[in-house]
Amino acid sequence: MSDFPRWKYALVAVVLALGLLYALPNVFRPQPAVQVSANRGYTIDAAVQKKAQDALTQAKIPYQDVAIEGDRLLARFANTDVQLRASDTLRTTLGDNYTVALNLASTVPSWLQAIGAHAMPLGLDLQGGVHFLMQVDQSAVVQKQQQRYLDDIRSLLREKNIHYDSAVPSGQGVQVVLRSTADRDAAAQAIGADSQDLVITDTTTPGGAPALQATIKPEVLRTLAENTIRQNVTTLRNRINSLGVSEPLIQQQGDSRIVVELPGVQDTAEAKKILGAVATLEYHANDLDVNPVEAEKSGNVPPEDRLYHGKDGRPYVLKKKVIVSGDELVDASQGYDQQSGMPDVSVELNSAGARKMLDFTTQNVGKPMAVVYVDRVQETKIVDGKEVHSYKTTEEVINNATIQGVFGKRFQTTGLSQEEAQTLAVLLRSGSLAAPTDIVEQRVIGPSLGQDNIRKGERAVMLGLLLVLVAAAVYYKLFGLVADVALFFNLVILIAVMSAIGVTLTMPGIAGIVLTLGMAIDANVLICERIREELRNGSTPLASIRAGYDKAWSTILDANVTHLLAALGLMTLGSGAIKGFGITLFIGILTSLFTSVTVTHAITAAIHGGRKLKTLSV
Repeated sequence: MSDFPRWKYALVAVVLALGLLYALPNVFRPQPAVQVSANRGYTIDAAVQKKAQDALTQAKIPYQDVAIEGDRLLARFANTDVQLRASDTLRTTLGDNYTVALNLASTVPSWLQAIGAHAMPLGLDLQGGVHFLMQVDQSAVVQKQQQRYLDDIRSLLREKNIHYDSAVPSGQGVQVVLRSTADRDAAAQAIGADSQDLVITDTTTPGGAPALQATIKPEVLRTLAENTIRQNVTTLRNRINSLGVSEPLIQQQGDSRIVVELPGVQDTAEAKKILGAVATLEYHANDLDVNPVEAEKSGNVPPEDRLYHGKDGRPYVLKKKVIVSGDELVDASQGYDQQSGMPDVSVELNSAGARKMLDFTTQNVGKPMAVVYVDRVQETKIVDGKEVHSYKTTEEVINNATIQGVFGKRFQTTGLSQEEAQTLAVLLRSGSLAAPTDIVEQRVIGPSLGQDNIRKGERAVMLGLLLVLVAAAVYYKLFGLVADVALFFNLVILIAVMSAIGVTLTMPGIAGIVLTLGMAIDANVLICERIREELRNGSTPLASIRAGYDKAWSTILDANVTHLLAALGLMTLGSGAIKGFGITLFIGILTSLFTSVTVTHAITAAIHGGRKLKTLSV
């Protein structure tokens, strides 16, 4: 047929070839593996590799490969039974200094990976994964707010020259002990005017001294709790995005819990470390009037100070009051110090933090300022056959340098290893948790259930495809067979596009593929019926084919535009499984437009072009 140009033949050939090439990685199934990563202060090296190999050999566990890949050790196995045995053995052998987690290793050939061809990532319901239920520690939020009010009240009383004996946290507020009734009245007036969030009540101590009880209002606590869990959901979502997990589910459950579902068995170690970690920085002033060594020996530390230690064990006596903390950071990036070449973290403060830092550095040029690294991680141990969760908090001075000049919004923090700097930058950049969030429940969907879902999904796709192929071939004969070929390539190109852009395949996604296959044949039905109509009206076979494609195109386009709008709505407004279904449907509609019209037209032109036809098999 002369109306189908050669460049379109070339386009169809190139698209089909690329589709086959980029869909090919999905034939290679991932392999069960065990991943070993080092905890803070330890590294993965040849000695650890040798120790892991010896442990597996001694336990008579066959392995296919044990190799160092980047900053982790990956051991590959033939099946999941061996994988589970190996995981238990390595966890016992390597101890608490290393994290051992189940994983799935890619088996896609390197030459395919070199051109960017990767297997489609599978969702939680197909390849397995982990379900976390996380509890937000709201009491920590109240304590943190109490400390803020406490610092504000102390500063206010000093500013107003109101004499007081003590100010301490009490209940859900702050208790201030004054020296006289007049001081109490003045303090009540000053605090009430300064903060509308506190209820001020006159009281007395057991010794009869005048005092004030400043209690946080219940509505303020409710708002604080709502904002805390909302901020933690956002922070967790940002942290998971930094892990590169596709289509995670993060949503609030009740007043203080968050549900997190991450597809991809089994590499839960890094996810748990990132999700539950409270790693941040705090900047403190040194107490120059106290000798740290003597304070450590005697244990006598002033009440407004606290004893810290550095990486090398050196003691530091720092003021408890925090100059700037991690929740006042708005950006962080890992880099290298230009003078020393050592890793550093460049931080940017918000306006409030920048003002505090500017005020402090203006008044303390030539004096030291300490940077405290706070790291809180969850530890899980098996006691009497049950998992027992505990939490380890590490606070150490990573830098104690003299302030050389005034700075505020942007500056660098040094004293970290490269791995620590990278992890800290990710956590600071994604935002600090408004309150500690602990994993209280963890359910793993194992690969056996995932494989069962995959088999069911494959059968559903193949059954749907087979029924459509048979129906088209029986009803439309040769043109039905042409439509069948186009439908097969539609499936190939759809899988190729989803693989290339990293769309996660889930059970709803498979439903979208089946629906796409059913809808794709609609265009060929319209074309075939148009061709039949033209033949009934007396047109020649070649003219009928040409008119069939031309006249059916506008109807096909109108129908698919409405489907595209529906799929776009699911993509933009939906989340989780709904969004995955919408993405699959959107891509499938676009690929079916190409295969149902352009590919079938090319095949039909190649079959009938240049021939004198008396009739058509349609």
